[in-house]
Amino acid sequence: MEEDSGASESDACEEDPRPSLGAATCAGLVRSTPSPIRRARCVGFGLYCLLIMVWITAPGAVAVGGALERVRAAGRIVYGSDMEGGGPYAFPDPTAPRETTGFEVEIMAQLAADLGVRPVFSQGQWDKLLQVLDSGRTDLVLNGYEWTESRASGYLATRPYYVYQLQLMAPRGGVIGSWADLAKPRPGGGRWKVGVLVGSAADEFAARQGGPQVEVVRFDGATDAMTAVQNGQYDATLQDLPAALFYRERYPALELAGPPVSRGYYVIYLRKSDEDLRDALDRGIGRMIASGTLESILRKYGIWTESQRDLTKFQGPLEPAAGVRPERGWALVARYKTVLLDATLVTIGLSLGSMPLAMALGLVIALAGLHGPAVVRPLARGYVELIRGTPLMLQLFVLFYLLRLPPWVAGVAGLAINYSAYEAEIYRAGLQAIPIGQMEAALALGMSRATALRRVIIPQAVRIVIPPVTNDFIALFKDTSVCSVITLVELTKEYSILANSTGGAIEFALAVAVLYLLMSVPLSWFSRWSEARLGRSREGVVA
Repeated sequence: MEEDSGASESDACEEDPRPSLGAATCAGLVRSTPSPIRRARCVGFGLYCLLIMVWITAPGAVAVGGALERVRAAGRIVYGSDMEGGGPYAFPDPTAPRETTGFEVEIMAQLAADLGVRPVFSQGQWDKLLQVLDSGRTDLVLNGYEWTESRASGYLATRPYYVYQLQLMAPRGGVIGSWADLAKPRPGGGRWKVGVLVGSAADEFAARQGGPQVEVVRFDGATDAMTAVQNGQYDATLQDLPAALFYRERYPALELAGPPVSRGYYVIYLRKSDEDLRDALDRGIGRMIASGTLESILRKYGIWTESQRDLTKFQGPLEPAAGVRPERGWALVARYKTVLLDATLVTIGLSLGSMPLAMALGLVIALAGLHGPAVVRPLARGYVELIRGTPLMLQLFVLFYLLRLPPWVAGVAGLAINYSAYEAEIYRAGLQAIPIGQMEAALALGMSRATALRRVIIPQAVRIVIPPVTNDFIALFKDTSVCSVITLVELTKEYSILANSTGGAIEFALAVAVLYLLMSVPLSWFSRWSEARLGRSREGVVA
């Protein structure tokens, strides 16, 4: 038996004639050792080779010499940035749309040349760039990221390359002339609605300094907030001064309301392990300041201010205050539990408000496509193809920015319209699954077509479509995250805000996952219970 086992293992080891890293070694082990040891050594050697290959090919694998040596060996440095409403930081070049320009693009080009490598732009959503950095897909983040204690505790920060201020923008000739005017009662009652870029210094300042008179409305892009204010949907927007100066000509209905408020510093963020690369970038920034190159770039884009002269005061990176330790673990989640629960209620409200509408509208469209007049049937099919063929985000943009519906109305309507097309196809399949003889029998008994549909066909079709409709309902809970583009801060968006501002990405990811499960699992149970109940009901009818 032992000899047979050895023969079979030898055959198995030599079965693949292609050369491989461990073929000769494995064959040697087979010939020279007893069967159990041969098996263990072959498996161990294979695992060892696999681990070596994974280590070599893993994304973000760090070279022995550190980040600086890795970048120079690769001949490139990848930086994360966001072109969406990204002027003057990084935006498509008007003269060459496939190229990227901006003052930070030019700063990165200078720093890369100083390191002897080429810069590579990596597009990402602004409030998620640090998470992309953690994944190892970029070497650094350079996109108007403000220095904060929480970010500096989780990442390395370079010395500042720009001193920013915050600028209020309001309708030209309106009642808002400066930030101080927001402390006054709003004409017509209610609270002042001020748009900000989510997770930015403007977001934090408005939430902290706005007081009870100000409602902070968070946008995914700076220009989205400016568009909404120009449309008259909101009262004002607070922007970083560079963005306000760059876009004021594009939004002629807006004006800079009063002098800038607050101030802070833009820095480049890197992973904690990349200290040598951070130090090299610090030296590069210092040389740009001393030579006047940085000032020339800032003047080129019209964003030079006298505050930039303070950059010479920094000879090294900014560091968090001594003794400051960021909160971590479940204590961090507990601190923000009310915020997470508020966002959960937004998710539930959007889902419960839109899904019943989607189901009702989908049934009407399905009936119109199958049993409606000849003129209506192609319209119903065209509706389904149009809605399924365009993204939900685009539909929300049309409802919110073009039709100027309130955020909640646009969110519920957008989700309902989008899902109605999918529900229509589900209902169509369910209706067509009912034998045609059912309709013929109902008509023979003297029922009208409408009565036959209502009393005979639709009840049976509903039983069939419960599982796929429930599955769509569960998916809708996650798709509410798209509504963040129209300023509704639901659970996924709140996670992004908290992870970006506190650094607790893992803690909040687990908490959010649990909340989503608490919403979706009961629906799965309800679906199975309904199927079982209806199944027993059908068995009783047959019996």
